[in-house]
Amino acid sequence: MSLGLILLIVTAILILFGVAQRVLDKLRLTDRQALLMVALIFFGGLLGDIPLGERLSVNLGGAVVPLILCVYLLVKAGTAWERWRSLLAALITAAAVWLIGHLTPSEPEAMPFDVNYAYGLAAGLIAYLFGRSRRAAFVAGVLGVMAADIAQAVVNWNQGIDQRLALGGAGAVDAIVISGLVAVLLAELVGELTERVVRGRREESRAFQDGHFVRGEKRK
Repeated sequence: MSLGLILLIVTAILILFGVAQRVLDKLRLTDRQALLMVALIFFGGLLGDIPLGERLSVNLGGAVVPLILCVYLLVKAGTAWERWRSLLAALITAAAVWLIGHLTPSEPEAMPFDVNYAYGLAAGLIAYLFGRSRRAAFVAGVLGVMAADIAQAVVNWNQGIDQRLALGGAGAVDAIVISGLVAVLLAELVGELTERVVRGRREESRAFQDGHFVRGEKRK
């Protein structure tokens, strides 16, 4: 079983135990919706690719379901700026993943690990840096990996290389799952740390007088 599918199982367990409730609230997803999406990605990733032509095929778990989830998150975004930021972050992520693909060896045997894992980790990190919010980071990570695959296929076709684009297939489900989860995890960890720092500063600005707390003067 691949790393991406293992991470999906771990994610489902966390959702069942209520550990991921805070993240789901930020993503505007209920427990049932999240578990349904995880199940569809997991079992869809085990199915074969769906041919859409001579040069194109899509995977249900690796492309169709994640794309539907991204559209849902974009619709649920609070502002138009968040939507544009998500799409811009996706383009930057796609460029970074495409560049990594050109810098790494073309032979899988020359790599000490699956290159899809590197794509996923890099995409997750870059998506968070430019997406910031949980929704934007997830959208940027997932769409960034897909866009990079499409861009590489277009380049190959223009060069006369008759290569089939298996969108979300051939291991890409691992990169997509890892990128989305890493982006959301980073956004959650940094967001939680930031909130605790702000909360700590507010508590320090209070003074205990006459049996209760009062706001003190801000220290320069």
